[in-house]
Formats: sequence, structure tokens, C-alpha cells
Amino acid sequence: LCLAALVSFLGACAGIGPGTVHRDRFDYVSSISESWKRQMLLNLLKVRYFDAPVFMDVASVINAYELTGDVNLSGQLAGVGRGDQFAGLGAAGRYSDKPTITYQPLAGDKFTRSLLLPIPIQGILFLIQSGYPADFVLRCCVNSINGLQNSYGGAGRLQAGDPKFRELILAIQESQAAGGMGMRMKKIADQQSAVMFLRPSKDEAIAAPVRKIRELLALNESASEFNVEYGTYPENDMKIVMLSRSILQILIDLASYFDVPEADLAEGSVYGVPRTSQQEQLFPPLITVRCGPSAPSNAYVSVHYRNQWFWIEDRDIKSKQMFNFTMLLFSLTETGAEHAAPIVTIPAR
Repeated sequence: LCLAALVSFLGACAGIGPGTVHRDRFDYVSSISESWKRQMLLNLLKVRYFDAPVFMDVASVINAYELTGDVNLSGQLAGVGRGDQFAGLGAAGRYSDKPTITYQPLAGDKFTRSLLLPIPIQGILFLIQSGYPADFVLRCCVNSINGLQNSYGGAGRLQAGDPKFRELILAIQESQAAGGMGMRMKKIADQQSAVMFLRPSKDEAIAAPVRKIRELLALNESASEFNVEYGTYPENDMKIVMLSRSILQILIDLASYFDVPEADLAEGSVYGVPRTSQQEQLFPPLITVRCGPSAPSNAYVSVHYRNQWFWIEDRDIKSKQMFNFTMLLFSLTETGAEHAAPIVTIPAR
């Protein structure tokens, strides 16, 4: 009976590989996702405290399983009354789980592309065209549009923000929702150029925000298409220029909205960002991160730093959206060679 049970067990385990796919695939995805969120929050805090941000990518995940078994049966029968009768049964098995995870620090050329280079203008427009609210994208990703300044919370370059910039991004958002504007790519001098078009309409719901956009950006009244380029000030009234931010600038601006301990502010280990109530009303906080001696158990993401816990509340939809959007922006800065995404390899034997 023991022999039959053991043989049956080994036969059932012959296909161990397929059974692990469902479990391991989701376990690794959840683990990598959670660690990426915590790493992002930690680096935002480091930026706020003038510490060096360090990003570590998961380059690959390789997991190998091995299950082996041996069964030995021996016996000898002798005559009645003999004392040398014996029988033997032996079994041996081995199971091993060997995960190999490879980490790759963000450094050198990849660090420059991912953190220091401005976000491509085309990427910003594609985000708007794909359905992201225009005011949300522009508020986060650009420093200025046709010279109208966005707010900025960097310690070395505080910028209160131009009220006209706020009017502009709200008008663009309203026009986007009403269908009065759009984006497309146009080939100019053997190069792909981004173009914003403003649709003429007798419908006041469409025409009103379009008029506002033309007025604020000083655009040509008769033209309907405008080239969108990287820059500070436009050469003429047929262009829209945006000074886009780098990922590092976005991190610095987001970190300026974090709650930090009063003791850290008093001793000067972290910089404060003086904002008036009028400024906060004009440019509301992009994200809210709380701090305290302990984080709630249901926090969306939390991290321990400098003997304090920092977290984003799970019910704070706006902050969660901004946090996830920041992680998405990393893919827009990859202008060099493509890099492989994390891979889970599980041999099925």
C-alpha cells in the first residue's frame, strides 16, 4: 500500500510547472508593483530632504523548481523456521525552489534619459489625446506655455505661478471635453511635428474656450492649426511653445506638497515651501502625503523614513492618480534603446 501511494504521488507531481504559473505570476507582479510604489514614495521623500534619489529596476526574475523521487524495494524469502527472512522498502525525494532576481540600478545614460531630460512634447500631447485631462497633464508636466508660468515648489526656484496659466489650462481642458481642440502629427521638412488644431464652431460651448485659448496664447485669429514645439517664447503667432519639465523637476514639485514634521523644518533638515491661501486656491496641491509615528493599515502606500512614517491614504483618489501618473511618466523619457521589461521565467517540467 505504501509503494502504491508513493508511485501515485510521484505520478501526480509530474506536471509541477503548469500548476505554479497561476500562483507565481500574480505573486511576483504584486510584489514588484508594491516595491515600485514604495521606492517611488521613498525617492520623493529623499528629494524633499535634499538626499540623493536612487532607483533600482528589477531587470529579471527567474525561478526554477525541481522535484525528484526514488523508490527501492527488496526482499528475500527462505524456508519455514529460518531466521534470515528479510524485506526492505525505501523512498527518497527532493524538492527545491530557486528564485534568482536581478536588480539594475538607474545610472549613467539611462539615469540621464529617465530623470534629467525634459519630457518630449509629443509625449505630453499624446497623453492629452489619449484622454488624460489636459489641465492635469499640463499642470504636472510643463513649466510654461508661450511664456505663461506654471507654479513650482523647488527650493532653489520657487514660482508662484501666473493666474493666466491657470486660466489657460482650464480653457484647454474645457475645449478638450467639448471637442473644440485636438492633436495630430504632421510631417514638416522630413520630421514629424506635433500640431494642435482649434475647431471653429458656432456652438458657444465649443467657441468660448477656443477664443480664450487664442487670447491667452496670442494666437493668429484666422489660423486653425499651430505647431507645438519645445521652448520658452514663440517666434510668431502661429506657434505654441511649451517648456516641459524633467522627471526630476516633477519629483521636486510633488515633494513640496508633502507633510513633514515640524521638528525637521525647525532644525533645517528639510526645506519649507511658503504658499499663501490665494496661491493654494489658484494652484491646488497636486498630491497629499501624510506623516506621523505610524501609518494606517489600509494606506495605499507607506514608507518609513527618518524615524517617521509617510503615506498616501487609500481613499485619496486624487493623490493616487497623481502618484500612478508619475510612475507612468518614466516611460515617456526613454529616448534611447529599448530595455527589456521584467521577465518571469518558470521552466515547466
